[in-house]
Amino acid sequence: MAKGQALIAPLVLATMASQALLVVLSPTIVATATDLGASVGAAGQARSITAGIAIVTSIAIAGRIDSLGVPRLLGVGAATAIIASTAIALAPTLAAFLLAHVLVGISFACLLSAGFAGVAAFPSERRAWAIGYVAGGNALAWIVVSPLVGVATEWVSWRAAEAIPAAIAVAALVSARAAGSAPSAPAAGQLRTLVHEASARRWIGAELIAYGAWTALLTFVGAFFIGRLGVGEATAGWLLASGAAAHFFASTRSGVLTDRVPRRRLVAGSALLMAVLLFALLRAGGPALAVVIFSLTCMAAGLRTPVSSGLGLAQLPHHPGAMMAARTAATQLGYLLGAVIGGAVISGPGYGTLGIVLAMGMAASAWMILRVDDPLEASAVASPGVFASGEPGRS
Repeated sequence: MAKGQALIAPLVLATMASQALLVVLSPTIVATATDLGASVGAAGQARSITAGIAIVTSIAIAGRIDSLGVPRLLGVGAATAIIASTAIALAPTLAAFLLAHVLVGISFACLLSAGFAGVAAFPSERRAWAIGYVAGGNALAWIVVSPLVGVATEWVSWRAAEAIPAAIAVAALVSARAAGSAPSAPAAGQLRTLVHEASARRWIGAELIAYGAWTALLTFVGAFFIGRLGVGEATAGWLLASGAAAHFFASTRSGVLTDRVPRRRLVAGSALLMAVLLFALLRAGGPALAVVIFSLTCMAAGLRTPVSSGLGLAQLPHHPGAMMAARTAATQLGYLLGAVIGGAVISGPGYGTLGIVLAMGMAASAWMILRVDDPLEASAVASPGVFASGEPGRS
């Protein structure tokens, strides 16, 4: 267990650092825009730049992660994150602020891809446990970073708040060498293999749709609580943190269920549950009911994310880096599409219609994931003593 904890720490720090680079923008965006003499909308373009660069970087590194090795990629991502945070904090103009987010996109892609690819170094019976904590690193950033950044911004400045994601990146950099890399096939042809593998393509499509729906909710749920349900801004911040805590709780315990339920059914089931909850949440008439539904939605997402990522790793077991880079690109494209579509729907028909759109997206993702092959499920059919996680059955 001690060795497992040593291996998991840099991976959790990597995903936490990657998410911290995004989380820091939300509590600081108003102060940033005011200081730089820009509108909130203009400052918010930093998120679009980050997503676009992350997508391009993920595609560029997809065929190289396994040959570079997880520790090296994690180190590059962490070092770039430190430089990016420094550049943002020192930005004298809006143009410089936005330009610094090119570095944020590069570091995000490296950190997130390395964090999930590093799970392949764990033995099969520990992989579900590991990926649950790596996925939980995203939620930890919302729980830890968001309140600290808010306090630093209010008490000191938005520039000082950039020290918080930088500190997490320093921790990831220091621990990078402890990360493990799984043996992999030669780098040549990895992207071609990924594109030509039908099951892998279906998994990527399912992730893209699911993240589009999920991140559309995350983008606008704060505005829903404040504008539709009359919740105060400070209270809304704590509600988002409580949702992140529910996500972390479910994510770190997802490995228990993968020992008992086939992964495809687990991912599809949690996606369908999210579909129902998303529809109900954006039609809730009061804050108390909305908070309960939001927490349940986050728990369902906390279950779906790590289990689906484990299924993705199984698609090309000799190219874990390529699959996780593809995952990073899909999630960021989902962020972009979710924000655009969600904003358009809210500006038109409203939140109730958005709930229908997001529910349809999650249902489509569930249907697609059932068409993905799971080698471990096939092994379980051939050998009934093998659980979905790959661990031999125990009597």
